[in-house]
Amino acid sequence: MPEGIRSALVMLGNTLKDLAPIIVIISFFQLVVLRQPVDNLADILVGFFFVMLGLAIFIQGLEMALFPLGEVLAQSFAKKGSLPLLLLFSFALGFGTTVAEPALIAISKEATNVMARAGFITGGTDSEASYAQALRYTVAVSVGTAIVIGVLRILKGWPVQWLIIAGYLLVVLFTMIAPKEIIGIAYDSGGVTTSTITVPLVAALGVGLASTIKGRNPLIDGFGLIAFASLLPIIFVLIFGVVISL
Repeated sequence: MPEGIRSALVMLGNTLKDLAPIIVIISFFQLVVLRQPVDNLADILVGFFFVMLGLAIFIQGLEMALFPLGEVLAQSFAKKGSLPLLLLFSFALGFGTTVAEPALIAISKEATNVMARAGFITGGTDSEASYAQALRYTVAVSVGTAIVIGVLRILKGWPVQWLIIAGYLLVVLFTMIAPKEIIGIAYDSGGVTTSTITVPLVAALGVGLASTIKGRNPLIDGFGLIAFASLLPIIFVLIFGVVISL
């Protein structure tokens, strides 16, 4: 068997192994608990194959492109020795990857629709579009800021736990004064930012930077950027809710 075909089969087999638990759970509840036949079984099987193929290709793409690219860029900026340029790149990376996140686009639209139906947003379609865009860019700015803080932490060797504790204290504070309509959206915003595009590049940035800087351990210092990228959107969206409610 040719090496390329063997590698593709191994890749698909590994993806199938990763998907096996959710397949078993859904099948068990459908056939044993609910005891209902599966409608459109052929379509579901074809769709499942596409999901498996897409995940396999996506994971291969991460290993071939995004992870190496993030590490190389981080190492190159660190060797260049320009802190402002490194921080500018970090902010731009966080901002750009977040703006491109499909999950953020979806939740911004859904949150806008729900808040419009609740009467929180008035003014018609234009106001709803402006609100969705403002929410999306608020989250993007927050992630860019989070990556800058994370990079500074790696450079300075700050303990990650103290920054996280301080961040969640701010979350509690702003939760007490933010409009209740925005609180759930703010908390969910922290989750949707760490998705398919942001996580690989940000993780690679942290590891690459910690690997380049003398005295830094990639295992200890290289990780933690994603935690900031999840935390700061909550704070920024809560502040966004306070501002628009004034």
